[in-house]
Amino acid sequence: MARIEPIPLDLMTEEQRRANDEIASTRGGGAAKGPFALWLRTPELADKANAFGSYLRRNSNVPQNLVELAVLIVARHYTAQYEWHAHMNSWRKLGLDEGVANAIRDRKIPKLKTDEDIIVFQVTTELLENRNVSDGTYESAREILGEQTLLDLVTIIGFYVMVALVLVTFEVEIPGDHEKYPLPE
Repeated sequence: MARIEPIPLDLMTEEQRRANDEIASTRGGGAAKGPFALWLRTPELADKANAFGSYLRRNSNVPQNLVELAVLIVARHYTAQYEWHAHMNSWRKLGLDEGVANAIRDRKIPKLKTDEDIIVFQVTTELLENRNVSDGTYESAREILGEQTLLDLVTIIGFYVMVALVLVTFEVEIPGDHEKYPLPE
C-alpha cells in the first residue's frame, strides 16, 4: 500500500484539477499517476515536473530507445516498480529486445548491439553506482554521442532518478491489477 494516497479527483482543488488534467492529457487521461499524483499536492511543482519531463521526452537529442534503456537501468537500480512497469510498456511499444530488459532486471550485463547502447549503459551504470563517470567513459560518450546528447542523457538520468526516489520512498503502486515485474532485491 502506498504511503501517500493520490488525491481523489472529486477532492482536488481547482488548481490541482487543472494540473491533473494537463498532466493526464498526455498520459492517457483520467487521474495523474505515479509521481505526478503525489506532486499534485503542490500544483506548481506538478506543472514544472510535467513540463520538464515532457521536454526531455519530446525535445532532447537522445533517441527514444536510448532514453528507455537509461530509464530501465535507473528503475532497476532503485527497484522502482512503477517506473519499471511504465517503461517496460514503452520498451515493448518500441519493439526493443526483451533479452536486454531481462538482463537489466536480473542485474546482469545485457548483450548490447550498438556503440550507442553500450555507452548509454556505461554512463548510466557508472553514475548510479559510482556517482560519477570515469574519464574514459566520458571521452567515449562524448565521441559516440556528442557533447549535447551526452548532456541531455545525463539530465534525463537525473530526472528519472528523481522520479525513482519519489516512487520508492512513497511506495507508489503499479496502477490497476498489474502484476509486479520480478525485480528481486
